[in-house]
Amino acid sequence: MEYLTDPGAPLALKIIATGIAVPPARITSSMLDTRLGKPAGYVQKRSGIVWRYHATDDASQAELAAQALHNALNAGSLSPSSVNLLICASAIAVQALPCSATHILKAASMPAGMAGFDINSSCVSFISAMEVAAGLLNTGIYRRIAIVSADIASRGIDWAHEESSLIFGDGAACAIVERGDGSSGILASLIEMYPQGSELCEIRAGGTRRNPRAGMNDSDFLFHMQGKPLFRYASSLINGYLARLLEKSGVTLAEMATVIPHQASHLSLEHMRKRLNIPQSVLIDIYRHYGNQVAASIPTALHEAVISGRWISGRPAMMIGTAAGLTLAGMVLLP
Repeated sequence: MEYLTDPGAPLALKIIATGIAVPPARITSSMLDTRLGKPAGYVQKRSGIVWRYHATDDASQAELAAQALHNALNAGSLSPSSVNLLICASAIAVQALPCSATHILKAASMPAGMAGFDINSSCVSFISAMEVAAGLLNTGIYRRIAIVSADIASRGIDWAHEESSLIFGDGAACAIVERGDGSSGILASLIEMYPQGSELCEIRAGGTRRNPRAGMNDSDFLFHMQGKPLFRYASSLINGYLARLLEKSGVTLAEMATVIPHQASHLSLEHMRKRLNIPQSVLIDIYRHYGNQVAASIPTALHEAVISGRWISGRPAMMIGTAAGLTLAGMVLLP
């Protein structure tokens, strides 16, 4: 089937290199069993994770991002000076000001004068950044763009909240993109927000809403999730959303060679596998060894698809995820 036949639908884009980075400390579920005083096997059964990576309290999010950026440059044999723009697509900023892109450019020793900015749509920030990058590349303003997602989720864990505390891992991932020759591109992208669910998944502090003058407490800096209501709300929306995304793309699920979901939890991945009714080989599932890396999850799974030979030229692939907001985002691409 020819997928790039409608000149009004596809947006030229080519991913030319990917790279990831994780902190050195591998945290096994058995280690958490001991730390939390649980019986052997408890955390793995509850979380579905064999191990995840957690940064130390003094580790730098920007340095982790810089490592992923350089790993992508090395994988593509690309010069840092060949990148015209860096987009930071992380869920949590390094600090309120300046933007995280500045911190990453500094940590990566990228050339002075390079353009950069942040995009944040929580766990699906990478999809949002891909949309923006494609638009900029097709205007000709930039020739090569690095998109970097990095989150140190462990720093916001509320260990008193078991449902969410066991699932998070830290990491960073980068994709470097160009316009390409038009043979690859975005067949469709769709981002929808349902702000009625804005309080189901949140970190309340860090902005103007909760701060020393407006009032705050320590727990406002930690991650809060109402798991069951969030799952019910997302489940009520996902079927209609998926139908709209696929209709827009002109591709059926049966034609999808690769599906790259946000690695939210083992239950969400199993739910998605059953809902989509796709073979296990099609779904990129790295959750057991990384956990939920927030915004870094989707690009880390994309990297896995690339290095495992499941990012196949000419065969449609889909990225999809839900995020705080409540946000649903997806993109169908032709690699």
